[in-house]
Amino acid sequence: MHQPTDEQTAAAEAFHDGQHLAIQAGAGTGKTTTLTLLASGTPRRGRYLAYNRATATDASTRFPPTVTCTTAHSLAYRALGHRYRHRLNAPRRPAWKTGQDLGITTTVRIGPHDITPRTLSHTVTGTISRFCHSADPVITRRHVPALRGLDDPDLHTELAHTVLPYANLAWKDLQDPDQGRTRFDHDHYLKIWALTRPRIDCDYLLLDEAQDTNPLVEQVFLHQKDHAQLVMVGDSAQAIYGWRGAQDVMTGFNGTHLTLSRSFRFGPALAHEANRWLTAAGTPLRLTGTDTIPTTLDTPGTPNAVLCRTNVGAMTEILGLLGTGHRTALVGGGAPLRAIALAARDLKVGRRTTHPELVLFPTWGTVQDYAAHDPSGGDLQPFVDLIDRHGTDDILDAVDHLHDEAGAQVTVSTAHKAKGREWPNVKIADDFHPPKDTDQRDENGNPVPGPIDTAEARLAYVAITRARHHLNRGSLNWIDHHPDTGARPSPVGADLPRPCSRVCPANGSVS
Repeated sequence: MHQPTDEQTAAAEAFHDGQHLAIQAGAGTGKTTTLTLLASGTPRRGRYLAYNRATATDASTRFPPTVTCTTAHSLAYRALGHRYRHRLNAPRRPAWKTGQDLGITTTVRIGPHDITPRTLSHTVTGTISRFCHSADPVITRRHVPALRGLDDPDLHTELAHTVLPYANLAWKDLQDPDQGRTRFDHDHYLKIWALTRPRIDCDYLLLDEAQDTNPLVEQVFLHQKDHAQLVMVGDSAQAIYGWRGAQDVMTGFNGTHLTLSRSFRFGPALAHEANRWLTAAGTPLRLTGTDTIPTTLDTPGTPNAVLCRTNVGAMTEILGLLGTGHRTALVGGGAPLRAIALAARDLKVGRRTTHPELVLFPTWGTVQDYAAHDPSGGDLQPFVDLIDRHGTDDILDAVDHLHDEAGAQVTVSTAHKAKGREWPNVKIADDFHPPKDTDQRDENGNPVPGPIDTAEARLAYVAITRARHHLNRGSLNWIDHHPDTGARPSPVGADLPRPCSRVCPANGSVS
């Protein structure tokens, strides 16, 4: 381990003083190293909570034996989830079969659409999933997922009125450990456990990736404050999963706020570029790179990874790379792309699909019309363009020719799935777009760009900070010309000033 930085030393001192801590750890700043530093200096018993098992397993090799590394699901399983073992191991059951067992057997008319029993069953299953990720004690209409084509609030209210009785029946069924008809999964026992307001036996509790914690785990974590010292670590600027229910619990945490700002992943030039996106995201964090790591921007080089804004962008990159003979991998695999391409193929020949994104559309033409003209369908337009340009068969063939990452020359990923990863040489794909111009003009008569969306700035920050030695900024180089982000990029290898940081009040401000 390297000599602790002043920031890491400050965190260790605050921890040993018994303070509850929220540690803002920028990209590559050694958050796990810092947590092990805290734990190594005390004989007290600690627990480390990670989002997934792989992270917890890796952490267990780095922490002292006084710390138990686990996931929230693992804690819940040991407490009561094991009672549902036979339900977890039961044969897989499709949602439509579960719906049939709940009494969903007839088509329901909502607005201009006929909602089939299969679609209604999928919606009930989705409602239970959203409820299980929330901190709410009961299921309400806000847990009912929206369906494309039922975007009007009144139509969604009508949908919820139909769905909620079945969802409550399903939840009652899921709580029975001995028998039940609804398919049981790991999020169900986690929710049942959380509703008991569990006490986690430890002297201190470490929560990793706190900026992406779902409300359920946040509630469990905060309930330990009466008997355990709480330490959360993460990067609020990397909070990119709000669309699936995650929320940044760090900035409002009632405790001492500290910062880790020196990145050990990349050099000063990339740190400076990251700071421009941090400015755009409205976060006070600023990074300093490591002088001994050579990192360049926009110089020629073959990428190890291409990072995309969307799944459609990823598919476009895959088609291009395979067409030029590159062995190509896709982070997370091609199953989601295959599923939506198969759905499009069904619609093109007049067959209905069960894909949740397209289930209410009878034909491909109705999808094209919805994407082109409905305000709620704009996000489908790139996918429609991809299908219309390449055809479903070419996309399915490309998915079949993907390699494992270990055998690939280039790995393609969305920025979301690249989070937590790093590569020596990263290229940003062509599907990141600048804000639309406003109606205003500058002194030269040029249109003034609109403000940068903070969520988009956070995603861009995540994407560019996956690189260690070289970054091709690709479609994110528009930041050079946007008035909200300050100076243009620094010269490669420039010696940039180090930001300072100090222990901050509970509002999370950093100076």
